[in-house]
Amino acid sequence: MDALKRSWLDFFRSDLQADNWWKRKKALYHDRGAKIVRIRGEGQLFEELRYSGQLIFQYFLHLSFLIKQQDQFFNEEQVIPFQFRWENGEVREHQMVKRHASPEKEPIIETASLRESNGERFSYDRRAAVQYAERWWNSYNPAYRKFDVDCTNFVSQCMRAGGAPMRGTPDRGSGWWYHDDNWSFSWAVAHSLRWYLSGSESGLRGKEMESARDLTPGDIICYDFEGDGNWNHNTIVVAKDADDMPLVNAHTDNSRNRYWSYEDSTAWTPDIQYKFFRIGES
Repeated sequence: MDALKRSWLDFFRSDLQADNWWKRKKALYHDRGAKIVRIRGEGQLFEELRYSGQLIFQYFLHLSFLIKQQDQFFNEEQVIPFQFRWENGEVREHQMVKRHASPEKEPIIETASLRESNGERFSYDRRAAVQYAERWWNSYNPAYRKFDVDCTNFVSQCMRAGGAPMRGTPDRGSGWWYHDDNWSFSWAVAHSLRWYLSGSESGLRGKEMESARDLTPGDIICYDFEGDGNWNHNTIVVAKDADDMPLVNAHTDNSRNRYWSYEDSTAWTPDIQYKFFRIGES
């Protein structure tokens, strides 16, 4: 197994420089006036698949980047799933594993159905939401179900840790809630949470902002990678960089202090669309 580990680590190091993902990531740093000071990586095999005489390994690569931007240093971290085929003592078909589908069929959301309130305000503890995002960015709170595609479940937990009130149980198509291993669509489905934040006037609410720069830690960014109206992903803002732009934490491909635009994502396309929500305001 040690020889196998050395093989795929060497393969990744040699292949990294030619990878489009890595080229986009370096270009993103350059455009921000940022510099990668140090990179550290650690691989962890998590699944071995045998079928039709083939041996497939899947592993998580935990990358840590020490970034310098102006006079500010910060650590960006990503955990990326990879897989490869092991054949005759050599690594073959080494590639990232893409996981960006929603965990459930996305329901049609009628915005009018969300407008059922008197517009009361709640106190959102941004510090507590960010602390939760930092505590659980690369692990899973056993108090909640873990989804294969976990991004929206994760940001919902963060907002709940910040005091966002739940409502709507037990109707999965109503409100925003998690209770007794059951949940609303808006809790766990990226598309549903995006529209919930646009329409809700009670409990958890969001105010749409014009740009990412307007956000503060604890706020939420929604992503439509293909620009086709199907919202695929959500992140939570945990910090601002030296240019006052958001850094975000996220699940699925677990990330910490990642630049908000996701231009380094394998899911990114030139047609990407974003929505920026200030939480606790309407």
